[in-house]
This record gives sequence, structure tokens and C-alpha cells, in this order.
Amino acid sequence: MSYARAYAAQEPSRAAVDAAPGWQLLEFGAPWCPHCSAAQAPLKDWLEARDTISHLKIEDGKGRPLGRSFQVRLWPTLVLLHDGQEVARVVRPRADADLAQLDRPAHPSR
Repeated sequence: MSYARAYAAQEPSRAAVDAAPGWQLLEFGAPWCPHCSAAQAPLKDWLEARDTISHLKIEDGKGRPLGRSFQVRLWPTLVLLHDGQEVARVVRPRADADLAQLDRPAHPSR
């Protein structure tokens, strides 16, 4: 696992995301978003305990097709995928407990 510190300005295509094998966590947000900043510490801790999950930190906004394809409306939105299929979603996490929803679907490897 690698924790992405900065939001990627260029996003992958939806087809590339759907075709990616294994566990992925998509994080949609913006660098100036206070909710996104508040989520960083618990998210970093959560990801560090799960070494098989790749993390894509994607800058979202108006006209961004990947965020729209996942129906992102608030930031940050975290979408957990397994083999390109969404298995869990968390919107505006503030604490470790908020991220527990990501562990429920199929218990990603820790």
C-alpha cells in the first residue's frame, strides 16, 4: 500500500478503474476542502494497516468524469473496490470509527 499525499490532477478512466485487479480505494476530494483535510489522519492510519489496498487520491470537481461516474456529491468520498466492483463507500469520514464501514463487505486483507 502506498498512501497518496497529494490529489492527482489527472484521473484514470473509468474503464481503467473497472479493469484493475485486487483492492482499490478511490478517494475523491480537493486539496482546499476542509473535510478532506480532516479525514487525512484517520485515512492514513486505516490504509497503513491494510497493505493489499492501493489508494488513488483523485482531485474531483465540476466536469470530472470519474467522480460523476461514481455519483460523488460530497467530499471526501471513499469508494472501496474489489476487482473493479464497488463493495463499500464512506462519505465525509471524520474519525477511525467512520472508516469501519470499509471493513465490513469482504474483509480486505490487513
